[in-house]
Formats: sequence, structure tokens, C-alpha cells
Amino acid sequence: MLRALHIRDFVIVDQADIAFEAGFTVFSGETGAGKSILIDALALALGGRGDAALIRQGAPRADISAVFDAPEAAAGWLAEQALEGPELILRRVIDAQGRSKAWINGVPATLGQLRDLGALLVDIHGQHAHQSLLQPASQRELLDTQGGHAEQARAVQQAWTDWRQAQAALDAARSDAAGQAARLERLAADVAWLDELAPEPGEWPELCARQSRLAHAQALLAGAGQAVEALDGESGSAAQALHAAIHSLQSLVRHDPSLEEHCQALESARILCAETVSGLNAYADRLEPDPDALAQADARMGRMFEAARRFHVEPDALAEHHETLRAQLRQAEAGQDLEALERACRQAESHYMELARALGAARRATAVQLAAQVTAAMQTLSMDGGAFDVALADCKPSAHGLETVEFLVAGHAGVPPRPLARVASGGELARISLALSVIASQAARVPTLIFDEVDAGIGGAVAEVVGRLLRELGARHQVLCVTHLPQVAACAARHFRVSKATRAGRTLSAIRPLDAESRTEEIARMLGGLKMTDATRTHAREMLASGQAAR
Repeated sequence: MLRALHIRDFVIVDQADIAFEAGFTVFSGETGAGKSILIDALALALGGRGDAALIRQGAPRADISAVFDAPEAAAGWLAEQALEGPELILRRVIDAQGRSKAWINGVPATLGQLRDLGALLVDIHGQHAHQSLLQPASQRELLDTQGGHAEQARAVQQAWTDWRQAQAALDAARSDAAGQAARLERLAADVAWLDELAPEPGEWPELCARQSRLAHAQALLAGAGQAVEALDGESGSAAQALHAAIHSLQSLVRHDPSLEEHCQALESARILCAETVSGLNAYADRLEPDPDALAQADARMGRMFEAARRFHVEPDALAEHHETLRAQLRQAEAGQDLEALERACRQAESHYMELARALGAARRATAVQLAAQVTAAMQTLSMDGGAFDVALADCKPSAHGLETVEFLVAGHAGVPPRPLARVASGGELARISLALSVIASQAARVPTLIFDEVDAGIGGAVAEVVGRLLRELGARHQVLCVTHLPQVAACAARHFRVSKATRAGRTLSAIRPLDAESRTEEIARMLGGLKMTDATRTHAREMLASGQAAR
């Protein structure tokens, strides 16, 4: 489980040291306070994408460390990688140039290693998960993950690729049996030509971007300079105008406190202006005209255009085409005859069909279980009489097997289930997505489950049920949840508040644990209302008492 998270200079957090415990923990705070920044910081430590934009303004680097108790699977992985230690510490640092460094137990590590290890430690359910639930691919992947046959699905995909390649080789041999020698000579010449060019996967878009940047370096520098001058020049700049406006209003606040809101808005604009100027100056410092580099980029693009015309492919497909030609050349050089190719194709097809049928059987068994579990959960989420079903329909062989997967739902009794994307309202979709997340998490092997505002779109009595579901899940896993619902927060064993304040012209986020009294105040705040009243506080105490009663 996650024991501690140490954050330094990340987005609007200058320093945060958070200790975690087992069970169900919630994080709350006003909109814009940075609740999800905690999840983003942990995701970065687990190998997520990051760049210099994540560094707090004015800081040289962002530094994130996560401390875990290693579960058995993670301990085995650490032993295989020779990364064991008395405790498990994942650290990630990103500097102002966007360079990233990572360590596992003090040993330099790759981002791939962080991601592989992170998958054994934490499962994150994002706040937009219900949107992806409408996609057929997401429904199929969820079914495979829930049933524990994701590896089977990957094996089927590889078997499909092998079968397609064997069929392509057979088709080519059948159509060109008489001209095999000429074809071999042509293939060898084409492969040699591409060997000399040596195209790399992903090279073309990077090359185009670099060439465009180099070709327009002067214009880019001039534009950045003009923008900086307009924002922070010596005469008539936006910064001066904002400063003057702030000065004008500050002297009047004592006569009308309502002007303070406008002062704060202007101060935010001034900070954003200063940050933009800093970013543009840093951009200009990194950008430097380089005629030699531009000439090299132009020449490389010319060669790749020439190759694309020669082989009738797009420039960004040259690397893949190179590998295809190499495979064809190896097959041609091996001198395989039609009989051998036909035998190989039959074997590849048989292997694929065997794996795909086994996957289909596993999916059908899981579909029945998942449908029953989600249908049961719907009854507790104000969808009485509703039903959920997983429809598997036979289809032509494909990389994903011999069937399509589609989630069906009936929102209430008396109507047949129909495709989820067509009938579910936003609130219903959010509830079904949450039910799927909880059900999937119950079978999860990772010790820590994170829910980032997955309760969006629900409220009232349903929110209380969601809180109890997450609390029950916390009895088997460590559950961390970012929420805006007081009903959910009241069910947690521990509660942190995330707040934002402006100090010395900087906007900073802070995280603190709540005791019983401050937790009552936070629940009361979450209940809403412009003024905190005794009635609101009483309601908050009652909600906390109810939420904690069944713990």
C-alpha cells in the first residue's frame, strides 16, 4: 500500500508531505484548489507523462517521491530487477528543460520500469472513465480485464498477425511463382536502398516539426519578442496596465470591500502575464537559428520524400515498409515453396482459431458474471428494476477474436436492454461506470485503488450508497478518493482538505488532514450554501455519524 507521498514544486504545490494509512481516505476542497494534483503527482511517480509545464513557477525542478509497502507481486518484480530494498521508494524529477530522471530504491530506472512496477501497486480510475465506456474497444478491454484473460486477448492478437503474415506470404508466392528470382533481386535492391536511408519509427513527424521550427526561427523569435514587449515592455505594456489597475482599486477597497474580488482577479491576471513572459523568454532562449541544422533537415526530408515516391507510401510509413520488405526478403531467401507456405498458413490459422475460441468461451463466462454483478449494483444506485447485459455477437475473424462485445442497459423494469451509448443518460452512465469500477476493483490484485472524482454526475441518496460501496472496498484495499460529495466524504476513515491561497504574489495549494471538528466544518462547506449556519453544521454532524456508523 501507499505509505507516503512527498511533493516538491509541482504545479501549484511548493511542498507537501502526506502520510497514508489503510482503508478509505478522501480528499476534498473547493473547485480549482488542486485536488487532482495529488493524483497527477502520484501518476508521475508511477511513470506517467510529464514535462516542464508541471514545475511550479520559479522553481528549478519538480520532485515527487512515493513510498510503498511492496505487495508480493511487486517484491518478486523487484527481486528480478535486482532493486530490492528495506522499503519501496519511487522517485521522479523533471527539470526546467523538461528532462526526466527516475529512481527505484535509489537506483536509476527507466520510465518503462516505473510503469511496470506501478501497475503492480496502484490502479487509478479517472474522472472521465465513463466517457470511454461508450467505446466498443473500451467495453471489450474491460470485459477481458475483469475476466483475467487480457493475456489471452494479446495472444489472439499476435496469432492473428502471424496468420495474416503467413497468408500474405502465400498470396505473394502464388501470384509470382514464375518470377521468384526477379522478385528476390528487386526485394534485395529495395531493402538495400532503405537500409542506407535507415528510416526510424516516428521520425517523420519529428523531422517535419524540427524543420518547420528551424525554417521559421527568425519569425518565431520575433513573434515571441513582440509578445514579451506587449506584455512587459517599458511603455504601454499589459503588465503596466494591470499594475496601474491594481493600484487604483487597492486604494478604494477600504471604502467598498466588494472591490477586493476584482483586485484578486487583476492580481491573477498579472501573475498569468508574468508567467507567460517568463515562458516566452525561456522559449526564445532555447530557440536559435541554425542554418547547418536546417540544411540537414531539408536534405533528410528530401531523401524521405524521394523514398516515399519510390515505394508509394507516406513518409511516416517508411520504417514500417522497411520492416515489411525485410520480412519478405527473408522469406524469399529461405526458398520456401508453395507447399511449405500453405502448410504454414494452415497451421497459423488453426492456432489462431484455437486461441480465439478459447478466448470467446472465457468472455462468455465472464459476461454472465459481470452482467449479474452490475445489475445487482444498479439496484442500490437508484436504478431499481434496471438491468445490465453484455452481448457477444459472432463476427468474422479479427485481431480481437471471433466476437464483438457490446454493453446493453435497461434503465428500469419492463424495457429490453439496449446499447449503452444510445439509452443511458449522463447520470445513469456515471452510476454504471462507477459500478463497473468498483466491481473491477474488487477483483484487483493491486493493493491501492484511486478514484478521481468518479462520483461526478450523482448526488443525494445515491451518493450515500457510493460512499458505503467505497468504504466496503476499503476493507480489502487501500482506497483513495478525490470527491466533491459530502455523502461520500462522510463515509471515509480519514479526510484531507486541499486548499489554495495566494502568498507573496504566488498561488499555492496546501493539503492538511482534518480532525473531528474541522472535518465537520468541511462537510458543512461541501453541503453548500453561502453562509455557514448551525443547521448546516448539525446536518454535517448527522451525516458524519451516519457515514461512520457501519465502519
